[in-house]
Amino acid sequence: MKISTILDHIDSGHMALPEFQRGYVWNTEQVRGLFASLYRRHPVGGLLVWATESKAANHRGDGQLASGVVKLLLDGQQRITSLYGVARGKPPAFFDGNARAFTGLYFNLASETFEFYQPLKMSGDPLWIDVSALLKSGHDGVGQIMASLGPTPPAEYYGRLSRLLGILEINLHEEEVTGADKTLDVVVDIFNKVNSGGTKLSKGDLALAKICAGWPEARTEMKEKLKAWNKAGYDFNLDWLLRSMNTVLTGEAKFLYLHNQSAEDIQGGLKRATRQIETCLNLISGRLGLDHARVFFGRFAVPVIVRYMDQKGEALDEVERDKLLFWFAQAGMWGRYSGSTESFLDKDLEALEGPDGGLDKLLEQLRLWHGGLRVEKGHFTGWSLGARFYPVLYMLTRMGSAKDWGTGIELKSGLLGRMNALEVHHIFPKAQLYKRDVQRSQVNAIANFCFLTKDTNLNIRDALPEVYFPQVEAKHPGALASQWIPMDESLWKIERYADFLEARKELLAAEANRRFASLLHGDTKWIAEPAKVSTASKAVVAGGVSSAEEEAELQTLNDWAVAQGFAEGVISYDHSNVETGDQIAIFDLVWPSGLQEELSEPVAVLLSESEETIALASAAGFRCFTSAAAFKDYVNKEMLGQLAA
Repeated sequence: MKISTILDHIDSGHMALPEFQRGYVWNTEQVRGLFASLYRRHPVGGLLVWATESKAANHRGDGQLASGVVKLLLDGQQRITSLYGVARGKPPAFFDGNARAFTGLYFNLASETFEFYQPLKMSGDPLWIDVSALLKSGHDGVGQIMASLGPTPPAEYYGRLSRLLGILEINLHEEEVTGADKTLDVVVDIFNKVNSGGTKLSKGDLALAKICAGWPEARTEMKEKLKAWNKAGYDFNLDWLLRSMNTVLTGEAKFLYLHNQSAEDIQGGLKRATRQIETCLNLISGRLGLDHARVFFGRFAVPVIVRYMDQKGEALDEVERDKLLFWFAQAGMWGRYSGSTESFLDKDLEALEGPDGGLDKLLEQLRLWHGGLRVEKGHFTGWSLGARFYPVLYMLTRMGSAKDWGTGIELKSGLLGRMNALEVHHIFPKAQLYKRDVQRSQVNAIANFCFLTKDTNLNIRDALPEVYFPQVEAKHPGALASQWIPMDESLWKIERYADFLEARKELLAAEANRRFASLLHGDTKWIAEPAKVSTASKAVVAGGVSSAEEEAELQTLNDWAVAQGFAEGVISYDHSNVETGDQIAIFDLVWPSGLQEELSEPVAVLLSESEETIALASAAGFRCFTSAAAFKDYVNKEMLGQLAA
């Protein structure tokens, strides 16, 4: 079928995209390569379409399908979307992605090369031809371009323009999947086999595809829920929401158990899951103080809690509620779901089932797996904003009576005003410690962190504790002790920094166990046995975000990548032992499945990290960049196919 006919079919609603297809993921380099191949009349592959009745065709986007038989693209979406975007100068109705990937493609008449628009290079040069403008204007455009080149343009230019315009007349081979036996299950299986080297559907994608077959609005409704939670400060994805819905409906972690659920069951399951998720978030925020994504560790414990609360079918009493929150915090601290998420979810969900199942069995399973649940001072040896006990410190601050050192107010959740947002404060200032050649891991030790309001943090700046601690204590007696500061004034001197850390770790561990005991309402057998001191305590975990400033730089870089049309990366990525959950390293910013998920290599940005950390990331399969500039250069040259800015 001619390319021009295919594009017309998209306009008329005779060709569209099935609901289960992912969005558009190509970059400018891939689009440029496609047009270069078509211009040279090189083969670019055929299309695979699913011919099915319009009334039964669940398709993507808001475009209307034509009546009768329509064709849904199974293989060739990226190519056809690119062709449509360039030829029409706009995305097709089913488009979901970054239109910049095909916006502004130009062709050079002299060199016969394709590049995306660069003002300094192309402005005012008539040899650079806007491909979209030419393809939309047809042969009239060829005549206008030739006339603009002067009285005697080279004759071969006419042939080159005609060849470029002739791309629309190229025939692409088309194969059809058709027949009454081609159910959605069969078609998705065909899709996965055809796309085994490309955008193969994940388990979550496949589950959502089957859900959308019976309930086309499912994806949109789920995204709206995720958007609402995002506005509230939480960062969840479709896979996570599907897991929660799956546990409510089936009591299982594996998505395959969703396949036999009816559309009515799915709709009801989503309502039940979202209701319990919101209850869960309110409990965790209100009781534990974990009120935003940065400190919300153990998110995959939520599907287990959701299942438990849904099965109870009634409001939890105070004791049961707190014991459930105790389990949640403990699962996050010890990295229960940092390794093999699905297998651990299955084990924990199984612990809730049957006459002998329930919270106590769930806790006993966690205790046996980890080897004890009482916190020891060694657990606070970690460093950086990505350490497991960073959220624990935040939790203790929000749960207890920790006071701000500037105002004396308690730092509980719900403080209003921009200057009351909690910020990480280095008790002993970084600059002063680095002057004394203190190692980075010690400078950014968890025991050197506390949380203060923005205003207070700014006022203290780089003052030493021996200077500002007496001022705080005089103005707000007890405020220092409320943040677990050793009150031995000799430890406030920078020469005693190492001793200060050890003393404060002791205080933090004692406070953590007090708070956990309060959640157990006297049933303290769960914290009677010391927890093992993990690898993170025996040898400092490699890597990590060392300051709020560095985290802000990484977030800016992450936002920049998203603006280019790529997936969002993970800041403070937890690289862990799959079996034990022990943290091995913390990588600053990573894309575990690549900037184009499952189409490009995993990448990591590691700022000011040691050779050991870089080696660990490389061994884990990441392509590493040690500066924002190097990462941007990679994105511009290799992913976007542009010259570096």
